[in-house]
Amino acid sequence: MYLPQEHKIWLATGETPIYLEPAMANRHGLIAGATGTGKTVTLKVLAESFSDMGVPVFLADVKGDLTGMCRLGTETKHIRRSIDSMGLGDFPYRSYPVRFFDVYGKLGHPVRTTISQMGPELLARLLDLNDTQSGVLRIIFRIADDNGLLLLDLKDLRAMTQYVGDNAKEYKLTYGNISHQTVGAIQRALLKLEDEGGELFFGEPDLDLSDWIDWDGDGRGVMNILECRELFLHPLLYATFMLWMLTELYELLPEAGDLDKPKLAFFFDEAHLLFKDAPKALLQQVEQVVRLIRSKGVSVWFISQQPTDLPDVVLSQIGNRVQHGLRAYTPNDQKNLRAAARSFRANPAFDTEEALQAIGTGEALVSVLDAKGVPSMVQKAGILPPHSAMDMTDQQTCRRVILESPLYGKYEQEEDRKSAFEMLEELRADQQAQAEAEARRLAWEKEQQRREQEWERKLAQSRRPAPRRTSSRQSPLEKTINSAANTVGRELGKRIARGLFGNAKW
Repeated sequence: MYLPQEHKIWLATGETPIYLEPAMANRHGLIAGATGTGKTVTLKVLAESFSDMGVPVFLADVKGDLTGMCRLGTETKHIRRSIDSMGLGDFPYRSYPVRFFDVYGKLGHPVRTTISQMGPELLARLLDLNDTQSGVLRIIFRIADDNGLLLLDLKDLRAMTQYVGDNAKEYKLTYGNISHQTVGAIQRALLKLEDEGGELFFGEPDLDLSDWIDWDGDGRGVMNILECRELFLHPLLYATFMLWMLTELYELLPEAGDLDKPKLAFFFDEAHLLFKDAPKALLQQVEQVVRLIRSKGVSVWFISQQPTDLPDVVLSQIGNRVQHGLRAYTPNDQKNLRAAARSFRANPAFDTEEALQAIGTGEALVSVLDAKGVPSMVQKAGILPPHSAMDMTDQQTCRRVILESPLYGKYEQEEDRKSAFEMLEELRADQQAQAEAEARRLAWEKEQQRREQEWERKLAQSRRPAPRRTSSRQSPLEKTINSAANTVGRELGKRIARGLFGNAKW
C-alpha cells in the first residue's frame, strides 16, 4: 500500500523502501545512466517529492517530456507493473503547480538577463574567446563601468566594443593594449551569438530568480520548467545559461546554515555540457558555486550519462547517487563502469560492477546520506513511478498554463531603456556635430584670410606711383607741325650732303 513516510522523500524500493532525508538533500545529487534506462523518471519522482514537501523546483527540460507534470498521471502497463512489484496498492495520480519558461519566448515566459549580469568571464566562455580576447573583453566591461555606460543587450556590447576599438590609442596607457584584430574577433563572435538567438536572451526585463521560490494554495512548491529543446541545439549557450542561474542563485539567497529541507531544488540535465572544454578558471568557479550554494539552501542535482562526465572536484560535493544501468561495449566504457562502481559504498550482498550491467530500465543502484550524513550501502532498487503524466503536454494546454500563471505579463513585453548603445549614439552625434562646427569655423577662417590677403594686395597696388602716360595718337596740329619739321629736316639734310661733296648751291 502506498504510505509515504512523512517528512522524507520516498525515492525507490529495494529490499526495503529507500528514503532521502530532506536535511541531506542540499548535499547535492547525481542521476546517471545510459540513454533509455530511466533517468527522466527518477528526476520526476524526486521533483514531485520536493514539491509535495513544499520545496520549489527548477528543471531543465531538454526533451519536452517534463511538460506532463502539469497533468494527472495515467496508468500504463509499465506503471502498473511497478505498482504491483513494489506493493504500492492504491497509488494516487495528481498534477503539480507548473510554470513554463523559455529563452525564446515561444513555449513559456521569456527568460532574459543583461550583459552586465552575465559578466565578462561567463560571456567570454559563451563567445568561445581565447585568453587574449577574454582580457580585452574585461577591459571593455571596465571602460563601460568607469564611464557609466550600461551594458544590457547585445547591441550595447557591440557598440561598446566598436567604441573601444575606435579609441584604442586613448585607452592604451590606462587599460592596456587593445589591438584592432582582437576587437574584430570579439565582434565576429558577437555576430555568431546573435545568429544563434543570443539577442533574445540578453535584455530587459531580466529574470527575477526570486519568482521561482513560490508555492500553490496547498503549500506545494512550484515547479519552474525551462523549455530547452531549442536552446539545447546550442550547447554552449545552454551550459552557460545554467551556470549563470546557479551563480545568480548563490548571490541572491542569504546564508541559511543547516535547514530541515532545501529552499530550492535545481535539476541540471545534460550536465556534462557545463564541463566540456571548460577552462581551468571556469571549473574553479563551478566547484566554488557548487560547494558553497548548499549553505544557501539549494539542492543541485546533475543528470548525465556517466559519473565521469563531472570533474572530481564536483563529484566530491555529491552525497546522493542514483546510478541507472551502464553499457560497456568499449574499453573506455569498461573503465567508466569500474569508476562508477567504485564511487559507491560496497554492499557485500552483490558485486556492484556486475549489477550495473544487469539492472533493467526503471531500476538503479541507489546510495543516499542518512540522517548523520553518512552514505548508505548501495542498494539495488526499483524507482517509484511518478504521480503526474509521463508523456508530453500539447502546446494548447501549455499555453493555457502560461496564461493562467501569476507571472504572465511581467516578462512578455521587452523593454529597451537608455543604455550604452543609445549613450554612444548620442556621443557620436555630439562629436559629429562638433566636427561639423569645427569644419565650418575653419572654412570661415580660411575665407576671412583669403579676403584679408585680397584687400592687402589691392591696398599695395594703390600705393604704387602712377606710370607716365604715353599715347601714339596725334592731334591735326601736331601732325602738321611734325610733317613740316620732317620736310625741313629732309631738305636741310640734302643741302648739307651736297655741300660736303662740293655740289652745294646756297
